[in-house]
Amino acid sequence: MALNPALLHLTSRTSIPENSPSPFSGGPVFFRRDNLGITAAASFLSSTPVGNSGRRRILRAKAHPGNNGPVEQKESPLVVCFGEMLIDFVPTTNGLSLAEAPAFKKAPGGAPANVAVGIARLGGSSAFMGKVGEDEFGYMLANILKDNNVNNEAMRFDSGARTALAFVTLRKDGEREFMFYRNPSADMLLQESELDFDLIKKAKILHFGSISLITEPCKSAHIAAAKAAKDAGVLLSYDPNLRLPLWPSAESAREGILSIWDTADIIKVSEEEISFLTQGEDPYDDTVVRKLYHPNLKLLLVTEGADGCRYYTKVRPHDP
Repeated sequence: MALNPALLHLTSRTSIPENSPSPFSGGPVFFRRDNLGITAAASFLSSTPVGNSGRRRILRAKAHPGNNGPVEQKESPLVVCFGEMLIDFVPTTNGLSLAEAPAFKKAPGGAPANVAVGIARLGGSSAFMGKVGEDEFGYMLANILKDNNVNNEAMRFDSGARTALAFVTLRKDGEREFMFYRNPSADMLLQESELDFDLIKKAKILHFGSISLITEPCKSAHIAAAKAAKDAGVLLSYDPNLRLPLWPSAESAREGILSIWDTADIIKVSEEEISFLTQGEDPYDDTVVRKLYHPNLKLLLVTEGADGCRYYTKVRPHDP
């Protein structure tokens, strides 16, 4: 994918005044707030000492050549994506509710698995870690990962539970509608003893969502995987991927999502999720977004649909 440098531009920089309380150690902290167009991509995290406040890591955008020659290829660090993989059933006719849809077509789904496939399609190295049913859908999903050059060796198959199903549609009014079949599904039954800890320790990044935190034993497996990664110096990447119908209540969803918030090095949230987590505050207000920026966070991405995303990092005042 080629990048358009014109889509990368600094929109604003805000700071915490020197005489105001700072959630970070080491004095005043300046935030960089950049906008990224939909075709932009992050190239790397660089780290430089900053006084006694630890290290700063800044996401910088890098424009890759389009038709001006090949992109230099280097061995990519491994990203292990942990969580659910399932079958999405999507209406064959757009804009209808689930009840109105005349028919459905199946498609592979599950946010962590989608990330793994996306990384591989962009030339990166990825693996998926999760559980599916020992059924035709489970085998189909494993083969789809393999066909897309995603390492699927850490997938597990459950003979007693089916692969999860989700019916999803985008109605004419712009609202998404979901119906899940997980009573329980195989992804919910992943156990700590089934984790491939060697693969986790080889990764540069462990990426996960919050759905794997809803029920046991998958919740304990998730926490164990994240701890092993953290202890090995692996970066933790977190996309809450709010799916309220799967949680017992809105309050339990908020508590569950925030329960691991401070462990993540990289967090990606949507505007809808910001409003949910801050109980209705404005997701476009930088002050509101900064409330979600914890002391050890290196990068906070806020997605804006077709408008791309904006990101926040911790930088010194004189940084470019």
